[in-house]
Amino acid sequence: MFRSHSLKRSFQTHLKTLLHCSQFQSPPPPPLLFSPIRTLSTASSSSSDSELRKYLGYSALLLFCGAATYYSFPFPENAKHKKAQLFRYAPLPEDLHTVSNWSGTHEVQTRHFHQPENIQQLEQLVKEANEKRAKLRPVGSGLSPNGIGLARGGMVNLALMDKVVEVDKEKKRVRVQAGIRVQQLVDEIKDYGLTLQNFASIREQQIGGILQVGAHGTGAKLPPIDEQVISMKLVTPAKGTIELSKEKDPELFYLARCGLGGLGVVAEVTIQCVEREELVEHTTVANMNDIKKNHKKRLSENKHVKYLYIPYTDTVVVVTCNPVSKWKGPPKFKPKYTKDEAMQQVRELYKESLKKYRAREITTPDSNEPDINEFSFTELRDKLLALDPLNKDHVMKVNHAEAEFWRKSEGYRTGWSDEILGFDCGGQQWVSETCFPAGTLSKPSMKDLEYIEELKLLIEKEEIPAPAPIEQRWTARSQSPMSPASSSKEDDIFSWVGIIMYLPTMDARQRKSITEEFFHYRHLTQAQLWDKYSAYEHWAKIEVPKDKEQLEALQARLRARFPVEAYNKARREFDPNRILSNNMLEKLFPLSDNV
Repeated sequence: MFRSHSLKRSFQTHLKTLLHCSQFQSPPPPPLLFSPIRTLSTASSSSSDSELRKYLGYSALLLFCGAATYYSFPFPENAKHKKAQLFRYAPLPEDLHTVSNWSGTHEVQTRHFHQPENIQQLEQLVKEANEKRAKLRPVGSGLSPNGIGLARGGMVNLALMDKVVEVDKEKKRVRVQAGIRVQQLVDEIKDYGLTLQNFASIREQQIGGILQVGAHGTGAKLPPIDEQVISMKLVTPAKGTIELSKEKDPELFYLARCGLGGLGVVAEVTIQCVEREELVEHTTVANMNDIKKNHKKRLSENKHVKYLYIPYTDTVVVVTCNPVSKWKGPPKFKPKYTKDEAMQQVRELYKESLKKYRAREITTPDSNEPDINEFSFTELRDKLLALDPLNKDHVMKVNHAEAEFWRKSEGYRTGWSDEILGFDCGGQQWVSETCFPAGTLSKPSMKDLEYIEELKLLIEKEEIPAPAPIEQRWTARSQSPMSPASSSKEDDIFSWVGIIMYLPTMDARQRKSITEEFFHYRHLTQAQLWDKYSAYEHWAKIEVPKDKEQLEALQARLRARFPVEAYNKARREFDPNRILSNNMLEKLFPLSDNV
């Protein structure tokens, strides 16, 4: 600071000198004939002196401030080479836990994250939270893309309540604690020759969570997973622990099966299982003409079927799964291409893209990066998209390479159902999945294929950088009134269509840009398709609008499709203090005293 004070004194001395010199200006020019003009000239001279002193003062002050800042707070030599950071967060307190969903798209900080070890501890926890009116939102494995289980006020997780309580081999039923994960359950009951009727894409969900959000697998003859539940034990804030089944209060049982965690904490579940069996998975590549021609046959003849559409191509990947024939056994098939040959075009595109984008300094080489041949297809796709995720032309190239990968991956695979029915969804992502009626099994409406055709045309018209796949699956109806596939007609079938954008980078700016583009993509599909096809989003993938008018429109849509009044009535009865609710539930289903 000594240097800055010295500098200030030198500026003041220099300023006085300048002002002193200005008092000894050359005399004004001789007066002219008219005194008014002379008076004006004199005033102008005086004004010029004043202006000069003013601007000299400003200049001196500016120079002083700049020099003082430089000498008092000098930048390091390498400052110009450092990138600016958007935010710098202070360290979190030790008792504050950050809980996020798997994709990292939603997170909360909370001081209250409870994990009871048994039902007695859970009951005590719910009772105390209700008395204190403290939040206690049930949260499972955190796999929901929309973070439906997150609550800043407090959460309860049943990961430590993960036991198989009872197995009835004769009736093919199992009773489990709700915190058990799907894969763990399947592993523990396989020795009894049992397994679950159907599976979602992944196996890490807790049973309580997968039940409450109405998750599903695929197969037009198979219902969503909540239909596999025949009884359940619910720990409620106001009524304590209650047991529900279709024999005991069927109306409440069906409502609570897909209850979104708002009526009570699911503690135990009894599931109707099936015999464990081997399946043959058959992967083929078709086009839309073939899909239309054989669609009805594929739905009715295959136990499990799904279509994977690749935007900006006519490629449709068809995956069917059926029990291995007891008479013929698994099919004998020799793949036409090796795995390396199937991956060839994707690898070549990655090498080519690296050269292109490194030349533009969009990315830099990493000497620690594994060999390209070690990456799986989905890992390599993520790396490709990370180079330029919102460039439509680049995404199109990636999609074409994916189409070629699937063309060279046609063939058969045999394994147990829990091994075969899974699907590698790729890395972190934004997803929107809608469910809508598709006629009956005997008479499909073909609306499911019309939906896809309109969606693909929309993508091309709007030049959306949409990666693959657009995934389409089917289920039978559910009797749970809050299920997106609920119906009173037993033979109704429903189609589920998911659109996606990957988050293949941890760069905050890039993730923000991808997020904005995804919501633009989602908004376009909503505006053009949802009302036309009576499509409603999966509960684990629905997003709450920030705009008030959009939120009111969403609330109106939900009231038109689901028994919102009955659901809210049950919420008031079993959770009057709303300790189980979070912001999402309150926004989607506002209670009358909230409105």
